[in-house]
Parts: sequence; structure tokens; C-alpha cells
Amino acid sequence: EKRFVYADNAATTPVTPAVLEAMTPWLMENYGNPSSIYSIGRTARTAVEKARRQVAAALNAEPGEIYFTSCGTEADNWALKGSMRRWAAKGKKHLITAVFEHHAILHSARALEKEGFEVTYLPVTPEGLVDPAELEKAIREDTALVSIMLANNEIGTVQPIAELAAIAHAHGAWFHTDAVQAVGHIPVDIKALGVDMLSLSGHKFHAPKGVGALYAKKGILPDIFMDGGAQEKGRRAGTENLASIVGLGEAITVATASLEENMARITAMRDRLIDSLLRLPKTRLNGSREHRLPGNLNISFEGIEGESLLLRLDMAGICASSGSACTSGSLDPSHVLMAIGLKHEVAHGSLRLSLSELTTEEDIDYIIAQVPPIVEGLRAMSPVWEKIKDL
Repeated sequence: EKRFVYADNAATTPVTPAVLEAMTPWLMENYGNPSSIYSIGRTARTAVEKARRQVAAALNAEPGEIYFTSCGTEADNWALKGSMRRWAAKGKKHLITAVFEHHAILHSARALEKEGFEVTYLPVTPEGLVDPAELEKAIREDTALVSIMLANNEIGTVQPIAELAAIAHAHGAWFHTDAVQAVGHIPVDIKALGVDMLSLSGHKFHAPKGVGALYAKKGILPDIFMDGGAQEKGRRAGTENLASIVGLGEAITVATASLEENMARITAMRDRLIDSLLRLPKTRLNGSREHRLPGNLNISFEGIEGESLLLRLDMAGICASSGSACTSGSLDPSHVLMAIGLKHEVAHGSLRLSLSELTTEEDIDYIIAQVPPIVEGLRAMSPVWEKIKDL
């Protein structure tokens, strides 16, 4: 029996009833501009500051270190471009990042290269991890910033951020991490990580789309990225997205309150799914199994095209991905899968399934029942499979 299973939570998540309920009054009755001095404006300001405290508490930060943005991409752009432009006046124009970062980081780095900055792109291991020794080799006296993502958006690998940040600081550089995939899914403590800046996005943990945040440690001030009004302590102009900011505060509070319980249940479902799908011949798990987000699995099936697999899954009512949502329109193989050493033809046959606390055991049963016959059917039509199946 066909059913609907949403298994693309790394792309986006639904707003939960609790978050929507928290947001609704700020769309209808309490709609004041938080910068206005009359009563409904002051009430709106109170709601923004409550959400700031909620985000800070979830990260073990101070409220004054949280700046609301429109999304994780904006926070990444601000962290990289704002930091590099600030350090340029002191003669530091070298940025270090990794080859498998989200395009919000990679495209920001390339934009900075056009401005005259120099960028080093660190390789990753076949398991999808950044080796601290590679950072130690690459860092220089003129390195201003190191930016390494906490958890990869495609293969879910969790990086040794605390060790990497310590190396950056030992050489006088700032350290930023894109934690968009991590916040709300694993513990994220900025003091334990030792980072100077961190980006997050609400729609990855059941807040609405269009709201994110940048954590910037006290004393760390990247150049202003949005000019205009005096919002966000004069550092990020634009009228605050009031209801969505309230939703972000509620969503991050709910997510972190039940984090350990959710991690245990989601990891168990993920592992059952991995073990079942790897029983198919010529399949492989992409990325480290040990250092991995609870809800992420990325598997390559040799001999098929990922796009065909996604369309067949969609016909069966299963929402999944063959890479990051931001590049799903591209015919090129995933830069992440290429970075860990996969061949083009193997990378093209990848499937990313990403689970959440809303995923049920029945959902997992359905995926396990549907994927193998779809893969086998596509392979039966593939001339490539005929050539490789007995190798």
C-alpha cells in the first residue's frame, strides 16, 4: 500500500504545531515593529529578546552574542566576508576552508578570491573527515579565518571542530563553523567547541524558512554585512522577522530539551536502515559511520542514476535526495562525494535519506520494502549494470 514518507529532513523540516502556535500571535495581534517605542513595538522587542535568550541558552552562549539573520547562507556569508574584510586592514588575507563545504561557504570563498584574498581548500579523508594535520600544514601567519562545517549536509560526517579551532587559535586566526545541519540534532556547545562564530538555520529543526542566526563571540566583530537601520545592535540592518524569530526560539528550545532521547531513537532507525540497504550488492555507505549525524545516511548504488531512483521513490510516496537540496537541479556529480574519492558513475547513484524525530518505525519499514525492488528494477534496465554486476 502506497503511503507518504518524508525522508529529506536535511533539506528542510515541517513547522511543528508547537512552533506554529508560538508564532501565530506575532503574525496577527502582536504585529508591532520591534524598533517602535509604543506599546506593541515594545512587546515585539520583548519577544525578539526572549528568542535571543533561547538561542543563546541552546548554544551555551550569551544573548548579546546572537545575531538574527534571514538564513544560514546569510550567516555564512557574513562570517566569511565580514571577517576577511576586517582582517585585511591588518595584512591578513588568507582564508582556510574545506573542499566539501556547503556552497554558501564555497561560493563566498570564491567571491573573496575575486577581491584579492587567498583561499586554501583542505582535502577530506575517504570517510569524509577533515584531518587536523592538514590544517596545521596549511595555516600561515597571514591566515585570518578558518571555516570548517560542524556536520556535512550530504554525508552527515561530524568534524573534530574543537581540535581544529584550537589549531586556528594557536596561530592567531578566528574560527567559524557552519552548524546548520548540526544544531537541534546533536549537542552544540560553543564553549566546548571553542569556536568564534557559528551559523545556524531554523528550518532544519522545525522553525520556518527564512530565519537563522550567527553566533559571534564577544569581541569578535566581522564587518557589517547589511547596511541600513540599527537593528541587531547596529550590525545587521532590516526590520526583524518577528514571528519567525519567535518560532526559531521555540523550535531550538524544544529540540534541545529532548536531544538525547531523540538522538538515541533516530540513530537506531538510521542503523537499521543502513544495515538493510547495504545487503544489496555493490552498495556503499558514504562517510564515516561512527562520526555521523543521527539522522543521516548516504548510500551509493552502483549501476543506476540517482535521479531515476528519486523519481521512482517519489512515485512510491518517499521524499529523498541524491545530494544537497541547493544543487538538485545540477547534472554534475556531488562535489562532496567526489571529495571523498568516489568515481563519477558511483557518485551519480547516491541516495541521501535524512530522518527526524517525526520519522516512525513504520516509515523505516516502508523504505526498506520499497528501495530494493526499485534499485533492482533500475539495474535490470541499465547497460552499465550488465557490465559491472559480476566484477
